[in-house]
Amino acid sequence: MSLSTLSPSPAAPHRTEGTSRRHGRGFWVIALAFLTAMAFCTVPTPLYPLYMARDGFSTFMVTIVFAAYAVGVVISLLLAGHVSDWIGRKKILIPALALELVAAALFLGDPSLPVLLVARLVSGLGIGMITATATAYLQELHAAHRPDASRQRFEVVSTAANIGGLGVGALVAGVLAQYVHAPLRTPYLVFAVLLAASIVAVALTPETVDERLVKPTYRPQRISADHGDPAGYVAAAAAGFASFAVFGLFTSVAPSFVSGVLHLPSRALAGAIVFAVFGGAAVAQTLTNRLAAPAKVRLGLLAQALGVPTLLIGMHVASLTAFLVGGVVAGMGAGVLFKAAVGTVAAMAAPAKRGEALAGLFLIAYLGMSLPTIGIGVATRSVSTLTVMNWFTGLLVVVLAGVTALFRRSTATR
Repeated sequence: MSLSTLSPSPAAPHRTEGTSRRHGRGFWVIALAFLTAMAFCTVPTPLYPLYMARDGFSTFMVTIVFAAYAVGVVISLLLAGHVSDWIGRKKILIPALALELVAAALFLGDPSLPVLLVARLVSGLGIGMITATATAYLQELHAAHRPDASRQRFEVVSTAANIGGLGVGALVAGVLAQYVHAPLRTPYLVFAVLLAASIVAVALTPETVDERLVKPTYRPQRISADHGDPAGYVAAAAAGFASFAVFGLFTSVAPSFVSGVLHLPSRALAGAIVFAVFGGAAVAQTLTNRLAAPAKVRLGLLAQALGVPTLLIGMHVASLTAFLVGGVVAGMGAGVLFKAAVGTVAAMAAPAKRGEALAGLFLIAYLGMSLPTIGIGVATRSVSTLTVMNWFTGLLVVVLAGVTALFRRSTATR
């Protein structure tokens, strides 16, 4: 559906007003469904220490389980992240939510390691379809509901649902695992109900893309910077990589570090720490809503450059306070930087290629989440966790310096 079809029509003013209201309600429906799906994908995060105790997992094995999720995301982004541009948002989003429901059913079966790996892979497949599709869907619903309004509501809500959802899932799972019976089953049961409700709600939401009668020849998602401002797209993708590298650290190995090295086995605490990092990211995104994109980039880069070394100091001195402060500051920086990246790409991409452009951004971002995390897990088999974190911090600082250079180049070429 093009925006021109939503302009007021003298012949049917009441129908147009009603359509606008439906798009307004649909905006919040998709935001909640997006948040629910992203929350579900971090449910296992505070539960990893329980799996480690039950099955004798090592930190390395936790990263392999996490890698299964990341592989699913990357495969899905490559194969289906862009297809909603020409078959419709709902035809991708509903099956993707159904995949998350299948993953919840696998988790509820009290899985062995092979089933746990399959469940995480299936969850990743669903998330890869959801991220770019839901983000594009939100922008279009926002534009249809408020055609003359700024993009700020879309940017805040989409990034908060994405990043904030990751924190909400860990917090809810940690609290349930700490205080409710069957800690490895109850969190998944709760989210199975929420996911089922989300599928129904999305089915009732108005579509924003007219399915093409003549569909383009299918091809996997290509990573291309050809979206209006190539230098800006490359800079945004690099920012996504750096941001998600920090997020990957907290959704994989951080809970086992808190439980093992700091001797704090509380599942609620593990979930609260992850929530604080992602919650800080979501709050920072909201507070910086009125900042110009260059200011967001500078703030995000600075906060990450300060936060990760502080987190490292906390690990070296075994201080939960320093670890948490560093994590929150780094998370705030990552959130602001990623928000700037999403807003940049969504603005530069043509409507017919918006899903493709966002899918490419999320693909690079999830590579940033997975590759460093897997590297950490592999390295811990040979050297200590603290040594690995020294390397991670050094490499991240180098990446942040590269992102700074890319954004300066992008600004200079405009």
